[in-house]
Amino acid sequence: MGFFTANTLTEMCKKLVTHYFLLTTDDLKQWDSDPEGFAIDEGGESWKYSLRPCTENIFLTLFHEFRVVLSPVLLEMIQNNHNLVAPDNLSAILKKDAVYNAVGLAAFDFYDEVNFDQWFSTTLGEELRIKEGNYRVIRRRVAWLIGQWTGVKLSQELRPALYSSMLPLLEQGEDIAVRLTASSTLKLAVDDFEFNTDQFLPFLEPCFSLLFALLQEAQECDTKMHVLYVLSFIVERVGFSIRPYSNALIQYLPLLWEQSAEHNMLRCAIVSTLVHLAKAIGVLNKDFYQFLIPVIALSTDMAQDAHVYLLEDGLELWLAVLENSTQMTPELLQLFNNMQPLFQHHADNLRTCLYITQANILLSPEQFLKMYGAIVVASSNEMLADMRSEGIVMTMRLIETCLRSAPSIAQEIVKPILPRVFEAVYRGTEYPMVMSMYLSVMSRILLSSRDVFSQVVSIVAQLEDSRAEIILDKILDVWLDKMALVTQLERRKLLGIALTSLLTVQSSYVLEKFCGVLLCVTEVLNDVVKIDRDGGMFDALMYSDQLSSSVSEDDLDYETEHDQRRRMLAATDPVHTIVLRDYLQTQLTELHQQLGTSQFEQLVQTVDVETLSQARLYVIM
Repeated sequence: MGFFTANTLTEMCKKLVTHYFLLTTDDLKQWDSDPEGFAIDEGGESWKYSLRPCTENIFLTLFHEFRVVLSPVLLEMIQNNHNLVAPDNLSAILKKDAVYNAVGLAAFDFYDEVNFDQWFSTTLGEELRIKEGNYRVIRRRVAWLIGQWTGVKLSQELRPALYSSMLPLLEQGEDIAVRLTASSTLKLAVDDFEFNTDQFLPFLEPCFSLLFALLQEAQECDTKMHVLYVLSFIVERVGFSIRPYSNALIQYLPLLWEQSAEHNMLRCAIVSTLVHLAKAIGVLNKDFYQFLIPVIALSTDMAQDAHVYLLEDGLELWLAVLENSTQMTPELLQLFNNMQPLFQHHADNLRTCLYITQANILLSPEQFLKMYGAIVVASSNEMLADMRSEGIVMTMRLIETCLRSAPSIAQEIVKPILPRVFEAVYRGTEYPMVMSMYLSVMSRILLSSRDVFSQVVSIVAQLEDSRAEIILDKILDVWLDKMALVTQLERRKLLGIALTSLLTVQSSYVLEKFCGVLLCVTEVLNDVVKIDRDGGMFDALMYSDQLSSSVSEDDLDYETEHDQRRRMLAATDPVHTIVLRDYLQTQLTELHQQLGTSQFEQLVQTVDVETLSQARLYVIM
């Protein structure tokens, strides 16, 4: 490192900034002839093949390594170029542009040396307002510089001033390269960690309108894509607040979609924007909905080459449309024909595919399951063989959603996958999260149809070359042993309800485990039963009037139709409608009647004193 002396570094820094950073005559000619191409940075690896980006990279590396030596040098350059320059003094303007470029590049290593708030509020702000002569160079560079420093050292109080300063730079009379740079700065400001939506809302309408006008005026595909991403990002950050200003963009996007048939990357930007719009708008109007369906169909069709570019965003759009739909339509239902190939070939998007399937089920349970249930179950069964624990849990949640949404038909539809579930419980070797889901599905089956439960036990017995009674006995042993590993309260109660339901099936194998069943159910009661102010017991998981009253009006503004469907489904779930303490008492009373007093008392005597004492806190035995 002996080469890099202070003098050498100083001279290198000055030479880089004052010679190589200067815009050339050719640069200015390109700006005049192709302002869009000049303004849009290609990024990627292109800097390696162009002189100025190479020198910028050298400068940035040197400054990072030797900032103690180079900070005073750069600070001196700022001071020497601090004063306003005459609009017709192109040489001074280009020199100032080069220095500002260096300050922007070095922002992360230079922030302690500059009072950027003061600079922004004085000199930089004045320079943005000068329109004469060659000041487009300064306006563009200052807009860029502000963007570079926004996430480094610009106070929260000055954010409104930043937004306000960008508005004139976005207006139609401004140079197109300046407008595009201002749009990038706006994105950086909105993307900042300290972004405050409330501060931005007064500027939302003019910003959005000016950006939309820029999108329409842009000629190049890359430019449209750039502006569209800025618009999309703003929509994502402000959410529902965009609703009053979104109509013009919604009406324009179908036209842009048609024009971009040969430009997959632009279409990718369009689909990404549509995702954020669909989420922000909520319930979709008919025209927008009719446009989105074919976009989703193309984006998620593996037979189309475009799916390589559009699939990920297309799936997100599909999910957003489902979550904001009030009813199933034939077109929306037909889309699911694209799903089976995705299940088979796109493991990276499996989570979203499962969410889409679940959203379809909640939107129209019986209609969807009758049409696609067998395909969903067959695909799930096939995928389970090669899945890791996380994938198994997600798939089991989907199967559980089927059973919760339409139990009368789902119990038969999901039957092909149940032997795999029951056999896994029988073996008892799965991880706790997976075992918890398997036991949950088993519990749902038991509560919806004892016949189906018995049939599946018999199938497992055939697979294991054993008798159904032995299989059931082992399953119950595993169930009772693994109950303690189930930590989620709702699932513990579900398993407790299912175990309680077994007490009256008149099976000697169940009665032999009466003590274990009573212990597990009592432990669940210890978790879910609370004491009210009057000393009375209540089940903390019961839904009543609190279901609706617990959701405030503000929450409802942000709640999708899908969220409402989930709440309605939860309101009918046995976990939230059955008082476990009362149900246990009812089952014990019926068991007493089935066995007679003498035999029932003998059964109770098989329970250890501690478990019996705990149980009698909740029920009479």
